[in-house]
Parts: sequence; structure tokens; C-alpha cells
Amino acid sequence: MTTSDLGAFLTARRAALAPDDVGVRWSGVRRVPGLRREEVALLAGVSVDYYARLEQGRERHPSLSVLDALCRALDLDEDARGHLLRLADVAPGSTAPAPGTERVDPSLLAVMDAWPDTPAFVFNRRLDILACNALAGALYSDFERVDNLARMIFLDPVGAVFFADWRRSAESSVANLRLALGFDAHDAATLVLVDELAAGSGAFADLWSGNDARGKTREAKTFVHSDVGPMTLEFNAFDVRSAPGQQLIVYRAEPGSPSDHALKMLGSLDATSRVYGSEARG
Repeated sequence: MTTSDLGAFLTARRAALAPDDVGVRWSGVRRVPGLRREEVALLAGVSVDYYARLEQGRERHPSLSVLDALCRALDLDEDARGHLLRLADVAPGSTAPAPGTERVDPSLLAVMDAWPDTPAFVFNRRLDILACNALAGALYSDFERVDNLARMIFLDPVGAVFFADWRRSAESSVANLRLALGFDAHDAATLVLVDELAAGSGAFADLWSGNDARGKTREAKTFVHSDVGPMTLEFNAFDVRSAPGQQLIVYRAEPGSPSDHALKMLGSLDATSRVYGSEARG
């Protein structure tokens, strides 16, 4: 990752912060959005010239203590901090995913298949969906292709209806892809995907320019399925230790809630369709 990527990320994070967000007092007219360079430098305890060199890519070797100070000054969360350290080539584990991480371990697939009432799927850093259990497949059955979450959100017309809070889902997927490139700036498949999304969606291009980087949140999401209507599902994300870069996503509905009833109905419809489909093939 080049220092220009580091500078672009710092510039974007600075622009995203209002002075009041970090307790900076100011008066008069501000000519730039967000914080000024001198304000970030003051908060981080570095000289304005040094900070300017970081944003301009002229300073190539910031220390960990300086980077940590910038994280505090820019109010970065753990995902954004990790991304910043990787951009500066000082983060442990900043290498690309190990070969073979596109393959999901058969034992994990067996576990997922043992959860008939729980949607579960595995994706990689690029948001490629590598495996789904039956109920997760039913959950996403409105889509023409269940291959990549970002592509489903931005390029499939179903996305605008299926994701009830489309904007939040869109922002999250863009931030995930930016985080993925922090691990490997030259990953050809991710770069091709970004180009495809930017060419096909003006909304993606606008969000991509914001240079936000973060992983999956744990907020509940509402999906609107054509067969059973809206479902609000909580989820947990688990790192797959045997395959760095893979995550297992598990959804659940609040027991006894309308969403729980809708999810059970979806499972029943899917099971019935598979039974009749099997009989027709027989």
C-alpha cells in the first residue's frame, strides 16, 4: 500500500469530523469541511508540517506512537485503526489472505447445515458469498445471483427493496471493501469488483470517494422478502480461524416475534419447494 493511500485516508477521516465531535473550539467561517490540518496536528501532538507531509505522501515512515495519536485525534474505531496501521505497513497480520481461503472447510459446512432454523453463510473480505445453508439461501432467494453482497446491494434491482435500510447496507458494504484493500491493495479480484460497482452505480462511486473503512457491525437488520414480508434479524459475525479472511455470519430472530414467525414460514416454504422439486426430478 502506498503512502498516497495513507494520505487519502487521513484526509477523508479529517473531512468527516466536525470540530464539535472532538472538542475543538472555533469561530469564524470555515473554508474546508471537517477539521483543519493544524487542528488534527494539535490533537495528535505533532507539528503541522509533519502532519501535512503525511497527507501529501512525503512522510513514509510514521511511528506507531504517531499513528496511535492520529487514531485518537481522528476518533478512529478499531477497524479504522487497523486499516490505518496496515496502510502505514506497521500492522501485524497485514498480509494478503492465505491461498485457499475461497474454499470453506467441510466441517464448517456440516455445522451450518445442522442449523435448519438459522440462516448462516460464509463470506470473504471481498464480500463474496462462499457458502450458504438452506435457510440463508431461502433468505436471499429473491436475488438473481447470490454471489457477492456488494454486487447484490448496488447492481441488483432487488437490493433496493430487500434491504429495508438500503443506505446503511450500502455504506457498510463500501466500508468493508475499503477495509479489504487495506489487507491487499493489489488484489485483482477486489479491484475489478470496485471498478464494476463504480461503473454500474453512481451511489457506489459517491460512497467510495468517502474512504471509510470498517468491518461488520452487530446492528439488527431488516430484510423484506417477497414471500414472507419484513424480518428484523440480529446477527453475529465469527472469524474462521482455519481460513484467515473468512467470516461466518449467523442470523436470528427474536423468539416469538413477527420476524421469528416470518423466518419459520420462509423455512417451511423452502423445505416444501425442495421436497416437491425433488419429487419432480424423480
